[in-house]
Amino acid sequence: MNSPVGEGSSHRKTPTTLLPRPAENVTREPSTSPHQIAILLFDGVEELDAVGPWEVMAHWTGNHPDDGWAVSCMSQDGLPVTASKGLVLGAHHAIADAPPLQVLIYPGGDGTRRLLRDPKHLEWVRAQRATVPLMTSVCTGALVYAAAGLLRERPATTYWAAMDELRGLDPTVQLRPADRWVDDGDLITSAGVSAGIDMSLHLVARLAGPERARQVRRGIQYDPQPPI
Repeated sequence: MNSPVGEGSSHRKTPTTLLPRPAENVTREPSTSPHQIAILLFDGVEELDAVGPWEVMAHWTGNHPDDGWAVSCMSQDGLPVTASKGLVLGAHHAIADAPPLQVLIYPGGDGTRRLLRDPKHLEWVRAQRATVPLMTSVCTGALVYAAAGLLRERPATTYWAAMDELRGLDPTVQLRPADRWVDDGDLITSAGVSAGIDMSLHLVARLAGPERARQVRRGIQYDPQPPI
């Protein structure tokens, strides 16, 4: 029951790539106002890519407010989005109104293909890289990061069926197809869909310690034993 969830890898090297930012900028120390985590929502987002991390982060921050973190969802205009399979998801903020972030979680889904070809959106992603200490992605969110230049010469993973797409967007990416998540210090990528839950528990462990992550995992009763 208490064995590690998923298979991940942590590199934690000092990046020398585009707009590097040390992982140490993400603090565990409490503050008078919570450190902010945001999950990006967009039309065509894969439901579990966003809702899985939300469940982990909301359980953690809601039950342990003294840890000093808060999570919210944001969309381009603050309006609800229609996810890949038709679920409508609401946002707490428009991107322009979101508080300063310590962590950005960028989910995947069919909608990423439109966004990775949108120059204005890619410029926004690069701007986040310059100001947000820890950038994370789930599934094909990594494709957008690659299109924006964030993964150049860095280890990363994505959804198993999107590995060739990721390689095509940036041949310098060091693909880790066997890993559930890849922690490269100031940038974490995860494999597809359910792997975002594993990555999020790893993130809780980084930000609040392994024991807190175990408490969250027990709280959401996440103990994957697939029936088939």
